[in-house]
Amino acid sequence: METNNYKLKQYPSLLKLILLSIVTLGIYGIVIYSRASEDINTIASRYDGKKTMHYCLLIFLIAPITLGIGALVWQHKISNRIGGELTRRNLGLEFSAKTFWLWGVLGSFIIVGPFIYTHKFLKSMNLLVDDFNTKGA
Repeated sequence: METNNYKLKQYPSLLKLILLSIVTLGIYGIVIYSRASEDINTIASRYDGKKTMHYCLLIFLIAPITLGIGALVWQHKISNRIGGELTRRNLGLEFSAKTFWLWGVLGSFIIVGPFIYTHKFLKSMNLLVDDFNTKGA
């Protein structure tokens, strides 16, 4: 196994993300999702040959032009990509676009769904970061 000199940072808990996003008027959430788009490219691009669009480009340019549809597509794709990498690394956590559509979108009808999706997203990214920092690419 090759080890990596460059270590990726852990992601915050859901509570910390919510509280700091409130205090910073949403900027902290943008920073975390931006980092996720960079980290998934660092972790997975070598194997799946894909590149996830940077979150800032999405939020400030693509999403407004597409009336939010671009953001849904981005979430769908990054969720599938994270799930694929979890499977490839045999980390035993199920996460996919299905998680996004069921918890993130349909779950909004029960109010807590998007929070559950975000918790699963952060947990998945933390598992990937731990594995990447331990075993390398």
